Amino acid sequence: MYSVSSNTPEASRPFLTWQRIIDWSQEHYRVRSFAKDEKIPARPGLLYLVQRGAVRLVGSAQVNATSNLSRTVNVTPEEAFLGFVGAGQPFEIVAQSPFTLQSYAHVDQTSVLWMYWHDLDNWPHFRREVLDAFRYQHQRKLLWLSTLGQRRTIDRLLGFLTLLIEEFGEPSENGYCLPFPLTHAQIGSAIGSTRVTVTRLMGKLRQKGMVCTQGDNLICIPADSMLGKS
Repeated sequence: MYSVSSNTPEASRPFLTWQRIIDWSQEHYRVRSFAKDEKIPARPGLLYLVQRGAVRLVGSAQVNATSNLSRTVNVTPEEAFLGFVGAGQPFEIVAQSPFTLQSYAHVDQTSVLWMYWHDLDNWPHFRREVLDAFRYQHQRKLLWLSTLGQRRTIDRLLGFLTLLIEEFGEPSENGYCLPFPLTHAQIGSAIGSTRVTVTRLMGKLRQKGMVCTQGDNLICIPADSMLGKS
């Protein structure tokens, strides 16, 4: 997908198409801005596009446990961080019992527009861009699953951070950094660990020079480490 902020000549045509879609969404009241951590009332069957900011996807599952007295007890679902959707990227919400998917604005002034899939008939070229973006997201999820299959927690942690920064990282004096903060609790939910363990392992990675932080606790990976992954 193409970001609204793209200024390269190669992105001129997609930018014009994207601007038309933004204009259309405003005319049809299909765009809204959200504050940090505000839940986005997304529902299955619709296509969502992030115009500005970042969307955090979380998943949960309602599990029924059976007690010794043969009574079914509903266990409160725990949300797990599933990833980000950045500006210019699409996402959709899939619901299949007992699993649910929800979306939240990860930063202030996150702007999201929505449409029905058949609305894309007005922009055939953009429809192809959306489908390509979903294919790319699927490939990234396969890498994510491979990372989460690592036995050692520290390997899962480093692999997870590397994938995120490869996709969303921005260059800085410390290498490549996430442009928005991510808490240790959110990281722990993503890699199947705890906040305390993530904090301890982040300390180890910092001591080894494999990660660092800058500004408002933005996570960074040195440039030479990223080059080693390519």
